[in-house]
Amino acid sequence: MEHYAGIDVSLECSSVCVVDGNGKIVREAVVPSEPGALIGWFHSLRLGLARIGLEAGPLSQWLYAAMKQAGLAVELLETRHVRDAFKAMPVKSDRNDARGIAQLMRLGWFRPVHCKSLGAQEVRAVLTARKLVQTKLQDVENSLRGILRGFGLKVGKTTDRSFAGRIQELVEGHPTLEAIGEALLSVRSVLLREFNAFEKRVRAMSRSDARTRLLMSTPAVGPIVALTYAAAVDDPARFRSSKQTGPHFGLTPRRYQSGQTDRSGRITKIGDAAVREALYQAAHVMLTKPVKGCTQLKSWAMRIAKRAGMSKAKVALARKLAVILHRMLANTTPFTPAAAAA
Repeated sequence: MEHYAGIDVSLECSSVCVVDGNGKIVREAVVPSEPGALIGWFHSLRLGLARIGLEAGPLSQWLYAAMKQAGLAVELLETRHVRDAFKAMPVKSDRNDARGIAQLMRLGWFRPVHCKSLGAQEVRAVLTARKLVQTKLQDVENSLRGILRGFGLKVGKTTDRSFAGRIQELVEGHPTLEAIGEALLSVRSVLLREFNAFEKRVRAMSRSDARTRLLMSTPAVGPIVALTYAAAVDDPARFRSSKQTGPHFGLTPRRYQSGQTDRSGRITKIGDAAVREALYQAAHVMLTKPVKGCTQLKSWAMRIAKRAGMSKAKVALARKLAVILHRMLANTTPFTPAAAAA
């Protein structure tokens, strides 16, 4: 008889449940959240495990890759589907979650998700760290402006080079403000240096990656957008059609249909938020800046803007860019305005 297993992954230990083909619980245990411990525990069972499921999460990709390499039939489950399947569960615990995942594996009521390659994870880690430093840098600058504004000192428009000098000029003669300004400007100096280092690293990564250079042939698509999209897609072959990328990244409208009711709402916003943001920024640049080589795409989006508004036009163009960029990756061909318009 075939057996199925579910793993509820936690930081220190994971709850594991094994059921048979009839849904009867065969074994349960709490195992350390380490690949070696989980692999050893499953091998000690000496059972024919048809499927092992674990919910996607921070540790899941690491555990999934190691278990897959060890020859176990492991599946990575989409978090949203698992959460919705467990909504009727009256008592939520790690043990019950493991039991529920095991039953989902037995019944086949799950949607597997793609486990990104190590290279894609490294690119995403660099982009995440860059975004974090950029956010903190903006927070420090905005905090300085807010503190000084309380004393009637207005910073006004500045550049990266003139910001520190302007702050020092305003706080001169105020001992308390001088101490605050010196401390926060020191923090800003470190953050600015590290952010510039990340910028250089990102540009070097985009130049050395053939797929990123291919995507950057698209108007309004720069290093950040290209790296974000390429890392999120990872393997273009996992999409049967380029049109699937729009729903995958949450760029299609919600729809509710029941009887005589049929409503369309805002976009679903499921999937990778960083990709949605990057594609929307590219669409915004294409529609608001004088970008060459995208006349047909821009005209198509402007026709939508006339009847539905600029915001919806930008979202529609972002969705179209997702399809175009995937087709470019799948065919390894650069951007062609006529093909993109078609």
